[in-house]
Amino acid sequence: MRKSTTDRYGTIAVTMHWLTAIVLLVALVSGFRAGNSVEPLAKAALLRVHIPAAIMVLLLTVCRIAWWSLFDKKPLPAKGAPSWQERLARVVHLVLYVVILGMIASGVGMIALSGAVQAIFGAGTELPDFHLYSPRLPHGLGANLLLALLFTHVGAALFHQFIRSDGLLWRMWYGR
Repeated sequence: MRKSTTDRYGTIAVTMHWLTAIVLLVALVSGFRAGNSVEPLAKAALLRVHIPAAIMVLLLTVCRIAWWSLFDKKPLPAKGAPSWQERLARVVHLVLYVVILGMIASGVGMIALSGAVQAIFGAGTELPDFHLYSPRLPHGLGANLLLALLFTHVGAALFHQFIRSDGLLWRMWYGR
């Protein structure tokens, strides 16, 4: 089943969701570790993981937005869920997309303003102090907001699966 049905997500949507989740975790972990690293070589190595992971998150996010906008429809809301939960879920998903795109923009801004590409992917130049560049603040705040949104998203999925027992989590998995 490539496309979504009224009660579950299709293979393409499920694949993009879980790939995004994995790559986003790689980007977050490597980003937080790089931000806390004082050793320049270790920081550069972490950024060599962080930046390609962030690019993959961007590509997957754009593909997901295009998929939902042009080719597929999301399943109907969970049966028996209050309307406020459905509205909150839509808001959290929208804010996730906005924060992800904002994180990419601030990351690109930080790299462009600091000229760090040569230090990260080249050789011989010293890493800049990213705190001196204005995109650093929204990038750091966005990372923490993204963590809060992800915890909310995962918590809601687990609530539906184990408290409400409505099988909502299984809608975002392969097969029946």
